[in-house]
Amino acid sequence: MVMMTMIARVADGLPLAASVQEDEQAGRNLMEYQNQAKQLFRKISADPQPPARCSLESGPYIFHYNIERGVCYLVLCDKSFSKRLAYSFLEDIHMEFSSNYGHKVETVSRPYSFIEFDTYIQKVRKNYMDSRARKNLSSINTELQDVQRIMVQNINDVLQRGDSLSVLDSKASNLSTLSSKYKKDAKYLNLRSSYAKIAAIVAVVIVFLLFIRYWIL
Repeated sequence: MVMMTMIARVADGLPLAASVQEDEQAGRNLMEYQNQAKQLFRKISADPQPPARCSLESGPYIFHYNIERGVCYLVLCDKSFSKRLAYSFLEDIHMEFSSNYGHKVETVSRPYSFIEFDTYIQKVRKNYMDSRARKNLSSINTELQDVQRIMVQNINDVLQRGDSLSVLDSKASNLSTLSSKYKKDAKYLNLRSSYAKIAAIVAVVIVFLLFIRYWIL
């Protein structure tokens, strides 16, 4: 379930638009996560090369963000909500926001200058909550490959420690490289094992044939 959506300018972390779940009780509970989102925007703006995509766990929820053309699109979801759907949701938000406000992003100085965009966010959110729509989108997205790595990290660790997002992305890259090397080594060892088994069988057959030939002659 999509709980909260926020849009901010990457250069300085200025919030441009936001949409929070309408339920008042949930709204009170989400204040902490709104503050975390603002801290994350500031950290992104301070990072010279933040990952274009990232996922950050926070309690029972998970933040997903996507950076496009100097704007950060962020959504807070339940952990059970599909990551692929979350990024599809952000892509829909990005396309509409960029079309309507992209040329104004660099000129505004007041927080939430495009707060009226909440109407569109609520509309898209409703579509993604529909079970049939979620099923169709999930089917489509399972056929697509991620064009960029999506790393999951606890947001409290990111905000409280001095690690930059680019450093975390570098660590993920190293893990990915090691994983690829491990797969290649495992494939090579499996191939060698197969050849050894075949060679052993051939040797047994040859010995057996020689044994039979010896006794027959």
